[in-house]
Amino acid sequence: MLKFWPTTIIFLFGLLAFFIFQSTFNLSFWYLIIWMKLFAIIQFCGAYFIGLNFHLISINRINTNDKKVVLTFDDGPHANTIKVLEVLKKHRVKAVFFIIGKNIVDNERILQQVVAEGHQIGNHSFSHHNFIDVWSTKKVTNDFETCQKLIEHYQPQSKLFRPPYGVTNPNIAKAVKTLGLQSIGWNVRSYDTSIKHVEKIKQRVLSQLKPGAIILLHDRLDFMPELLEALIPTIKAKGYEFANTI
Repeated sequence: MLKFWPTTIIFLFGLLAFFIFQSTFNLSFWYLIIWMKLFAIIQFCGAYFIGLNFHLISINRINTNDKKVVLTFDDGPHANTIKVLEVLKKHRVKAVFFIIGKNIVDNERILQQVVAEGHQIGNHSFSHHNFIDVWSTKKVTNDFETCQKLIEHYQPQSKLFRPPYGVTNPNIAKAVKTLGLQSIGWNVRSYDTSIKHVEKIKQRVLSQLKPGAIILLHDRLDFMPELLEALIPTIKAKGYEFANTI
């Protein structure tokens, strides 16, 4: 599997080789352009697809061959989180909530309820800033650490982390390592923030379902309780159980 540093070193050696042999073998600069485009594509895919483990090792499925899956929710706590908790409690399902630190303000009771009802919580950055993936290592680390301190106030043992937007890079990888966090990805992406149609999202999730699946959802969405009411019983009807931990 491709990794950031080996790929970068190979790319640099390729550049060096091109300029060394370009005049000797009259190499076309199209080779250089193709080489650079290939590197750019690999870098983009490595950053965007967390399951590739390009920049850092993430847990992208739970370690089981049994028919068990886990629900994960990003971006809370939110007023809608309360409704999500009601559905989970009704169906006796535990989940993992990845928390944005700044959202805890004025939502402390909601986060307390999440923990009190037996769910895991994890770090989803403090700011979830639009440009966090281009921040310096120091700034990223400070942001993650600020959220981590808040998270540990509610669940001291938590070391789970999910990168904002699921994007990874060398700075984020270094911050995660410095703080001793465990990156959590997914292997079932619902695209619930873009599809916004309950039945279509349900079918998308079901089509990807497999033993050990980590399902990505967002508890802030207004239709999430409705989606869960349709999704959870169907998953159970297919013989799956919901794991209570990653």
